[in-house]
Amino acid sequence: MRRLFSPRELRQSALRGRLKADGEAVHLAARWAGKEAAVKAWCEALGECAPLPYTVDTIPWSGIEILDDARGVPHVVLADAVARALEDSLDQATDGSAGRGSAAGRGSARYRWHISLSHDGPVASAVAVLITDRA
Repeated sequence: MRRLFSPRELRQSALRGRLKADGEAVHLAARWAGKEAAVKAWCEALGECAPLPYTVDTIPWSGIEILDDARGVPHVVLADAVARALEDSLDQATDGSAGRGSAAGRGSARYRWHISLSHDGPVASAVAVLITDRA
């Protein structure tokens, strides 16, 4: 399971588990729920026009990070290759064109993520919204 998370996610989960005295596992579970919610929001943004560029077996889970900022607010952070795949898939869903190579995932105006994580006892949940700026 640890290969599904980035080193930063593992580090943040371990730290939060120690600070809150509730263990690392609950924080990893919430991040896992966040990753799943992000993939589902991505699929929803594409609609029926374009398939996700990954299959269930090839999703680069550690390249879809759920990281807290300095205030503890979670954010979706995509590795460069995953951000390019998102940008390209959104372009294809919009007009069938190839990607334009913009700085997706790094402050691009093309899309924005909103994510909320929660956990209570053995249950973790997340909601992710992907807002796109389609032409």
